[in-house]
Amino acid sequence: MVESNNITNVKNLIQIDQEILDNISVLLEEEAGESVKNIFASLHPADIAEIINHIKLDEAIYAFNLLTTEVAGEVVIELDEDLREKILRGIEPGKIADIVDELDSDDAVDIVSDLPEDVAFHVLDNIDKEYSDDVKELLKYREDSAGGIMSTDFISVPSDATVKDAIEQVRLNADEFEHIYHIYVINSVEKLLGFVLLKSLLLNPLDTKVKSIMEDELLTVNPELDQEEVANLMEKYDLVTIPVINSEGVMLGRITIDDVVDVIHEEAAEDIQKFAGLSEEEEMSHSSFKISRNRLPWLLVALVGELVSAMVLSNFQASIEKILIASFFIPIVMAMGGSSGTQAAIVMVRRLGNQEIFINEAFKKIGKEFVVALINGLVCGLLLLAATHYLFRAEVLFSVVLSSTLLIIMIFATIVGAMVPVVLKRFGADPAIATGPFVTTMNDIFSLTVYLSIVSHFLIIS
Repeated sequence: MVESNNITNVKNLIQIDQEILDNISVLLEEEAGESVKNIFASLHPADIAEIINHIKLDEAIYAFNLLTTEVAGEVVIELDEDLREKILRGIEPGKIADIVDELDSDDAVDIVSDLPEDVAFHVLDNIDKEYSDDVKELLKYREDSAGGIMSTDFISVPSDATVKDAIEQVRLNADEFEHIYHIYVINSVEKLLGFVLLKSLLLNPLDTKVKSIMEDELLTVNPELDQEEVANLMEKYDLVTIPVINSEGVMLGRITIDDVVDVIHEEAAEDIQKFAGLSEEEEMSHSSFKISRNRLPWLLVALVGELVSAMVLSNFQASIEKILIASFFIPIVMAMGGSSGTQAAIVMVRRLGNQEIFINEAFKKIGKEFVVALINGLVCGLLLLAATHYLFRAEVLFSVVLSSTLLIIMIFATIVGAMVPVVLKRFGADPAIATGPFVTTMNDIFSLTVYLSIVSHFLIIS
């Protein structure tokens, strides 16, 4: 009988593919609810969420309504935010309150903050008052701050408590709190003094005072700290959880590693969007006009920059007409300059974002990028020299001028790409925007100017 129960409780971890989605879609179209329930019963909530994320909206709503309240609570936090908002819009506030009641406080805040104001009030009024107060308190913090991602679910004991008392607290809260890593030790005014590892509870006698076995070298954060900095701290010190305290040292909550993984994913996605000059709000927008409005300014920056490039070309029209072969290599010098600058900018943005370097160390890193650019430029320049001379039958002078110009352009573009993020960081701007159209356009203008100037000087005038 025990063996049968163990088999029943196993969740199948599957790779969601199109065939599975098609089969489930057919069942949902036929409203074969019991069959879908049977399939979902053997799946992990994350897999159920992935399925719901990839089916049509009406099918997603129907499928979500088949879930029990407990499973729905685990699934809803894994759904895409846009889809989650649409699904919750069609659910009775009472059922939403039941789902929210199943969540950790930090996850509950994510759900409630996306609800219409009247629905949010109804939900908060229909869950446990103490829990509701915790959620309301968390809603005061910025979404991307330590306070915005922390959970108020943690176990604490007074400093004069014993190991037996701490174990009893763990037993009392085991069903309510999903992750228990530490038992926090506080004084009479709830100021955080230290923490006790679960392992220590097992290794020490029951009558041992927790203050004698607690770890008092604490790493803490304040609730206003940016979530990216929290993630960097936890990564640097290999933490699975970090307590959040106020200015008086009173413990407000804790941030766990599962929350930090989500933060890392969000920040990476945000940086990728900024690299392309896109708004982080774009994914949440339903309007093509709003998306266009977000993208258009960056495209206009690129357009203006390329118009300047066209003006540079027009100024060298006579030189290009005299040496037609020079025009064949314009795409090469522009592309190599742009690629070199973008590579250096992305590397510097990552280092600044991860706090691997500080501003006063940046020039050392820029010096290193210079050496890298010199090596890359020499290699590419020599290859270009050989290609132009032997494949295009160009004169030696032209091949030397072209390869030398490429070396200069790659060095300049790399230095600019490495410096711009540092300058932006120094003045408080987000360095991730450095890899957008700004650096690329600037390098295009410089590349054309330098290339055509050198070609004109050495090949036309001489």
